[in-house]
Amino acid sequence: MNIGLYQSASAMSAIERWQDAVSQNITSAQVTGFKRRTVGMGAENKGELNLNGNPATGASGESMPMLFPQSRYSISYLAGENNPTRRDLDFAITGPGFFTLRKPDGSTAYTRAGEFRIRNDRTLVNSHGFEVLNDAGEPVKLTARGGPPIVQADGLIRQSGNIIGRLGIEAPTNPDKMVSLPSGIFLADESAGMEVVEKPFIQQGYLEASNVAPLREMVDMVSISRAYEANQKLIQNRDKMMEKTLETFS
Repeated sequence: MNIGLYQSASAMSAIERWQDAVSQNITSAQVTGFKRRTVGMGAENKGELNLNGNPATGASGESMPMLFPQSRYSISYLAGENNPTRRDLDFAITGPGFFTLRKPDGSTAYTRAGEFRIRNDRTLVNSHGFEVLNDAGEPVKLTARGGPPIVQADGLIRQSGNIIGRLGIEAPTNPDKMVSLPSGIFLADESAGMEVVEKPFIQQGYLEASNVAPLREMVDMVSISRAYEANQKLIQNRDKMMEKTLETFS
């Protein structure tokens, strides 16, 4: 068995996953609150390859591990730059934490994209219509004719001097367990260990940009192309060597 062929094929599969992540980063670079996808490359041991043993006699010889390239997805939670919008319902978190949302099915979601709007019933919702929750886990509802909301740095919401509530900001103790959805939305179960951020820092009239650097992603795309071509050539060369070997002994 030509282990090199399988190793190169495994490497090409890992590179394809890397390419998928980079492509998603490039297309989502302008999405508010988007977090960059990363792919870590490693090797997995699939056993030992006997180099000079004799299977017929049972004699063992030198061996080497059969290492196959593997890739693993992860997410970079580094904060993006907070850009001013001067819009009363735009909010950005400085530091750790996510805005808490309630989906139509009643489940909880999280986001760093604080581009909100007011529903007909005066409930604060995000761009997908998910309800924005307060620190008690209830939807934030503004009062009619209460004027524009004023949100303090600690998330406290006021209208005409009256306290409406406080934005619910939570952060995971195990962010690797969060599940990423499109448009900067995340899901988290108990394994993520979501906890209330006691002292959040909110900026009203700002939105957090994605943490994607398009130039870096383009450089990665070039590296991906070269690595893929190199493994293609390795497979072609090994295939030619096998063909010549068969011709010699046929």
